[in-house]
Amino acid sequence: MGFGTNFFDTLGIGSFAPTTSLFKLKKVVPDEEIPGTMMIGHTPPVVIQAFIFIAIISVEPATLFVLIAAAVLGAWLGAGIVARLPRYRIQVGMGVALLIAAATFLMAIFEITAVGGEASGLSGGSLALAAGCLFVLGALMTIGIGIYAPTMIVVSLMGLNPAVAFPIMMGASAFLMPVAGLRFLKAGRYGLRAALGLAIGGIPAVLIAAFIVRSLPLNAMRWLVVVVVLYAAVAMLRSAARERRSGATTTGG
Repeated sequence: MGFGTNFFDTLGIGSFAPTTSLFKLKKVVPDEEIPGTMMIGHTPPVVIQAFIFIAIISVEPATLFVLIAAAVLGAWLGAGIVARLPRYRIQVGMGVALLIAAATFLMAIFEITAVGGEASGLSGGSLALAAGCLFVLGALMTIGIGIYAPTMIVVSLMGLNPAVAFPIMMGASAFLMPVAGLRFLKAGRYGLRAALGLAIGGIPAVLIAAFIVRSLPLNAMRWLVVVVVLYAAVAMLRSAARERRSGATTTGG
């Protein structure tokens, strides 16, 4: 389980949704221990992902630092604001935006329009705009809205090589997850054996998948982004539908 979920996480698909589904299906840990188990178990592979991608993918240091810092600040400072917003509306908006972005990428692949260049850094207004986007994405991450697919879109629309998204999104997660994991650790709300399984299985998966990403040419990377974004969009819209139904049931009850 740790190998499979972290392999796809390294490709940008994300690991939390599949891990949650597998934990529930196989009844690995009680439901209340799932968030803590995932946060603790997935932290070592994500930290390794961050180090690997920062080392093997060329990105200007200033761009990397500013965008990671923006995402981390968003998670810390923006969480309170985002938590008051209707979650299902955010999910619907993000889901639709990701579908539009996937269509834009398909047009780029078939050379109808240009998206995603080969630049490795931003400056001036472009960097400030990207930082603003990452701040918002960092805040959304605290209520379970994935950061991976939207980050791929932001960096690509800014004219960067889509691969640049990997060190940025993995770097942000590597800063955020240990802090959150420590809280669950202190509270004792996690399954030790399951967390160890995720970590031990995840580390070799990360090493294999990272070098697959590194070897992909630009057009193949665009196809990977399309797959990831479509997956994220469908998952987001399905979550929004569940959230709406659950809210309606609660109100009706």
